[in-house]
Amino acid sequence: MKNLFFFISFFLVTILFAQENKVVESEFKVFGNCGMCKTRIENSLKIKEVKFARWDKNSKILKVAYLSDKITLDSLMHRVAIVGHDNEKYKADDAVYSKLPKCCLYRDNPQTH
Repeated sequence: MKNLFFFISFFLVTILFAQENKVVESEFKVFGNCGMCKTRIENSLKIKEVKFARWDKNSKILKVAYLSDKITLDSLMHRVAIVGHDNEKYKADDAVYSKLPKCCLYRDNPQTH
């Protein structure tokens, strides 16, 4: 009986304190031109809190699924800007942007190729 009580107590405590990670899907505009931009943008979000990140170079839309209890959409947008890509909320640092390959300079040449 004592073991049964312990097992039931342990089970209930585990259920009460177990937090299920909530995956949220979002999308936002990220500026870029080419396949190298796509790789750079998606790689900036290769972290354990992000389940997937896909950027479409024609629509300039980044679709992302992430654990909302671990990271915010704002911080994901900031990560993308850090690697040189403007988005709806953050502008990439000019020094970082200027070091991108010439074909990736979307501000100077907004042609997708």
